[in-house]
Amino acid sequence: MFRRHGDRYVAIFAVDEVRVLRKVASEVVGLLTDGFDHGDPVVGRLFPAVYPEDAASTAEFRRYTEGDLKTAKIDQAGAILAALPDGEAGGEVRLDAEAAEAWLRALNDARLAMGVRLEIKDGMDLGEELDDAVAEDPTSSRVFQLSVYAYLGYLQESLLNALID
Repeated sequence: MFRRHGDRYVAIFAVDEVRVLRKVASEVVGLLTDGFDHGDPVVGRLFPAVYPEDAASTAEFRRYTEGDLKTAKIDQAGAILAALPDGEAGGEVRLDAEAAEAWLRALNDARLAMGVRLEIKDGMDLGEELDDAVAEDPTSSRVFQLSVYAYLGYLQESLLNALID
């Protein structure tokens, strides 16, 4: 998918891929703005307690760092939205090193969020999980969501490999 061309990282996206990436990045932005709630397990995963055994110290730490961290996460999701082709079309995405790193962090945040919602556990075989979901109901939203989760992982790996080549 992503390939290095000089000092740029380039990929061609189909229209459906652009739609999925726009939706995922927009949902991350929404989660971090309108839907921001420390009681939400996804927010807890994206902003873990620094001192799990000391709520007061965690709250104090958040008071000083959370605003900047939240802004950075929103900006990173915004980097995906800004780089995608306009309108309802597929097309080429060209990233410089800074944008590529923002994409990596935003893709990671999206996968963490989806992983919580889909109850993905360490060591879980994603292919097996997807096969089970398809066998149960191939038209279910879980099949689609697991497919998106897998796609984001593929995209993240491809960009990372392009960065280190």
